[in-house]
Amino acid sequence: MKHVRHFIPSLFLSLVHVCLVQANYAPYFFDNGARSTNGNMALLSLSEDTPVGTHVYTLNGTDPEGDPVTYGLTYEAGSRRYFAVDKNLGNVTLIEELDREKEDEIEVIVSISDGLSTVSEKVRILVMDANDESPEFINTPYIVQVPENTPSSSSIFKIEAIDKDTGSGGSITYFLQNIHANKFTIDRHSGVLRIKPGVTLDYEKSRTHFVVVVAKDGGGKLRGDNKVFSATTTVTINVEDVQDTPPMFIGTPYYGYVYEDTLAGSEVLTVVALDGDRGKPNSIHYCIVNGSEGSFEISNTTGAISVIKSPNQLKKEVYELKVKASEVSQEGDSSEHTFAMVTIRVVDLNNHPPTFYGENGPQNRFELTMYEHPPEGEILRGLKITVNDSDQGANAKFNLRLVGPGGIFRVVPQTVLNEAQVTIIVENSAAIDYESFKVLTFKLLAIEVNTPEKFSSTADVVIRLLDTNDNVPKFSSDYYIARIPENSPGGSNVVAVTATDPDSGLWGEIKYSIYGTGADLFLIHPSTGIIYTQPWAVLDAEVNSKYNFYVKAEDTDGKYSLAEVFITVLDVNDHSPEFNENIQEKTMIIGSPVKIEAIDQDAEEPNNIVDYSIMQADPANVFDIDQSTGEIKLKSYIRSLDIIHNITNNKDCIWSLVVQAKDRGSPSFSTTAVLKIDITEETLHKGPMAAFLMQTKDNPMKALGVLAGVMGIMVLITIMISTAMFWRNKRSNKVMPVRRIIKKRQVPPSRTVRMEWLKFKRPSNAAEKFVVEEDVKSLHNENSNNNVQVVPVPPAAPVPPPPPALAPRGDGPGWRVPTVSGSLTPKHIIKPPKKKGHSSTHNALVSELKMRFEKRNAAFGEPHI
Repeated sequence: MKHVRHFIPSLFLSLVHVCLVQANYAPYFFDNGARSTNGNMALLSLSEDTPVGTHVYTLNGTDPEGDPVTYGLTYEAGSRRYFAVDKNLGNVTLIEELDREKEDEIEVIVSISDGLSTVSEKVRILVMDANDESPEFINTPYIVQVPENTPSSSSIFKIEAIDKDTGSGGSITYFLQNIHANKFTIDRHSGVLRIKPGVTLDYEKSRTHFVVVVAKDGGGKLRGDNKVFSATTTVTINVEDVQDTPPMFIGTPYYGYVYEDTLAGSEVLTVVALDGDRGKPNSIHYCIVNGSEGSFEISNTTGAISVIKSPNQLKKEVYELKVKASEVSQEGDSSEHTFAMVTIRVVDLNNHPPTFYGENGPQNRFELTMYEHPPEGEILRGLKITVNDSDQGANAKFNLRLVGPGGIFRVVPQTVLNEAQVTIIVENSAAIDYESFKVLTFKLLAIEVNTPEKFSSTADVVIRLLDTNDNVPKFSSDYYIARIPENSPGGSNVVAVTATDPDSGLWGEIKYSIYGTGADLFLIHPSTGIIYTQPWAVLDAEVNSKYNFYVKAEDTDGKYSLAEVFITVLDVNDHSPEFNENIQEKTMIIGSPVKIEAIDQDAEEPNNIVDYSIMQADPANVFDIDQSTGEIKLKSYIRSLDIIHNITNNKDCIWSLVVQAKDRGSPSFSTTAVLKIDITEETLHKGPMAAFLMQTKDNPMKALGVLAGVMGIMVLITIMISTAMFWRNKRSNKVMPVRRIIKKRQVPPSRTVRMEWLKFKRPSNAAEKFVVEEDVKSLHNENSNNNVQVVPVPPAAPVPPPPPALAPRGDGPGWRVPTVSGSLTPKHIIKPPKKKGHSSTHNALVSELKMRFEKRNAAFGEPHI
């Protein structure tokens, strides 16, 4: 019972399956028309230029039961596979390049399947043309034979080209390259080649023509672009000759001669004629038409003309023969012909060449000895030359000329008939030079002019030259430059000059000499030209480093030339640097350098460059010196006397240095000097006057000179102002009243310049100063003319100058005026003690300044303080 229950469901399922199988329907393609891009590919057309890999179609179908379908492509055996399909999507792709010219239809079996049923259909795919082929000429190469008498516009050849494309891409048109340069034209559609209208061919002018023909298709699409293809070929056209040109004589005009010894029957000359048609020439037949008078005959085949009488039987001197040349065809017909004139002259036999004669008969060598550079136009009378030709008439006419160095001599006469005396004349005197040619050789040539034989003869003319003194000695250079060290001993060689004189013998011997302001220290060897120094000469570059003078080269006849000599004395290091004093004293203000200087008398660098150094100092490491300038200054840390006192117990602050001056020469020289330096602090307020006074402390005469210069300038300004006022008042012609008259105290006559007031100020610190002011109320009148006579007024007591702004107190310290080398103090002030080391010159300066101040105060009536 249990087995029955299982069997019944299984039977039911089997029945259902059988029913379903019997009800399955086959799949099918959609038919969407000829231009559809999906379906079963029926009536599909593709252009042959479709790129490989292009999706060209989609297979599309369905299954009635709705089952999924797959697609397939198959080909018949032996067929090329052009397409591939995606079996699920139905996309068809081109996998092989199409070529319509090889295969214009493709058969493909397409199939669709639902897994149970498969439907297959054979479809035909059309391959459409694209313009991918170029025209191609057939039956090449093209070689055409055309007779030269072919009429114009005649067809001579047909050119054919094919294009495998269809439509416009397969249509062909023809044309010629360089159509204007050739004689042919072509029909653009048929390709027939013709001779251009009005044009003829000529074998004698051009035997071959080359024509380039172009075949071009009508164009068409190729891969989306419009393409036009063309091809070219060359047609060779050979022109064939035809008998259309008369014969022509070669080598005209024709001349012949019959001489007195010519035998009867001798050939005189040959005429030659050729057929103008060179391709197929005919033979030529010759004959004499007239002019021979029975004296000449011609060969009918060769054209050789012969004399048939002896020369003494000929009655005329000139015969003009008319010769006819005719073409003879292969058939023996004579058609084309031409004429030529032949001139035959009967002449005397030219059997004697020109001959040269000397005094003793025929001679072919003539010699002469003469001095060089004879005058132009002079005749060489030592040459006795005669020339003669024994023939008669034209046979005895000949030309004379000299063959050799041109332009030196000329021969007279140049044309001779029978006989003449030969004269040779100088034409270029400068070229007849013994130094260039000791012997001149010429060929005297006599050659006949109007004879066919052109007989000639020659004679040698040899001219030996004698020398004269015609050259001036010449230096190898216009100037000579030499150098010699200054320590060279006397008699040292400096330079050798060289001059040459091409003259021979004594005229070529040269003597040298020198002269000029710079030649005192030098001598020259008269024969060799070596310049050397005087035995006693001492050269010193520091005194004179440049010498120049002239050197003369003179021959025995007095002819000479000059050259200039420049001599440079080279400096050597022969001087040591020198100080002006070996022991020097300098005053140094703290903060300001002092300078020491040495001079090296050498003339050039580096011998005269001096370097300075401190060899010894006590104490050491206090001073620095500038190597180049010689400036000496304190070390940067020394800024006051207190620091110096801490360094040394020497309270005088006078230190000694040993300074070395050394040049840079090789070998180097040096010298030393002892420098005593007095170190002080600056005691005046900083300013221009203070700086000047401190700078001139060691040179009081400089201070006095500057003071005198200032006073002189003030006097000059006063005189100029007074002169200007005088001339102004003189033009105005009036005298202005005197505003103020101050009568001066009687002073010595020599005191004409008014001194300035000297105002003393109380010193505010250790650095004191004096101030000089001008008296702005000096004596003058309105006219600035001090020569105006003014009514004198009773003298009044002069007003004393005002007391100093800061008068010294009785209980205060004394005051003084600092000067360059000391202090100028009033009488009631005790002078401070002088420092050690002050010279008598300093004391004299102080006394001089003090005396000048006292005299000025006395001039203005000021009581002494």
